[in-house]
Amino acid sequence: MFEALDEVLTDCRNRLIRAPRDRKSPMHTPVIVTGDVDARVMVLRAFDSQNWTFRLHTDARAPKAKVVTADPRIAVLFYDKGAKIQIRARGTAAIVTSGAEVDAAWGSSTNFARRCYLGDGPGSGSDVPTSGLPAEFEGAEPDDAQLVPARENFALLRITLTAFDWLYLAHTGHVRAQFARAATGEWQGHWVSP
Repeated sequence: MFEALDEVLTDCRNRLIRAPRDRKSPMHTPVIVTGDVDARVMVLRAFDSQNWTFRLHTDARAPKAKVVTADPRIAVLFYDKGAKIQIRARGTAAIVTSGAEVDAAWGSSTNFARRCYLGDGPGSGSDVPTSGLPAEFEGAEPDDAQLVPARENFALLRITLTAFDWLYLAHTGHVRAQFARAATGEWQGHWVSP
C-alpha cells in the first residue's frame, strides 16, 4: 500500500475525482450524515479537487435542508470494498437554492431526474405506498414547461471538507491516516493506529 502521506492524499483526491464521473465507482454514492445524526445515501454530483468541495442535489423542502441550515456540521462516508479503503470525511455544508452553480446543475439534469422535484416534499405523509410524484409523471418524462414549478424545489448540498480519516483494511494489518485543513488551505496529515 502507501508509505507516504502525500501518496495517501493523492489517492484520496483521485478517488474523489472519479466518484461523481463514474456511476460504477464504489464512492459514487456516499453516506451523508447531518448534524441531527441522520444518515442517508446520496449521489455525489461533483468534486472540486482544488477547494475540496462536494456538490450533491437535494430538495429544498427536505428535512435535511432545515437541519443543514441550522447546523452546518456534516460527515461523509465513502467505502471501496474492492480496494478495502474507507474515507470518513467531515466538513461544513450549505443548502444553495439560487445562483449560477444551481442553474448549471439544474440545466445539466435530465427532465426525468428533474421530475423528482415536482412531487410532494420529502417526508410527506401518505395512506398508501407512494413515490410522491403527480400521477401523470409516474414513469413518464415531463416536458420543460411542466417542470417550471419543480425548479423552486431544487437545491444543492455543498460540502466543504475540513478533515478526513483514511483507512486501508488488510489482513496483514490495517493502516490509517488522518488529515486536517490548515488555515492556508493545505492538508496536514499524520499516521495513526487503526
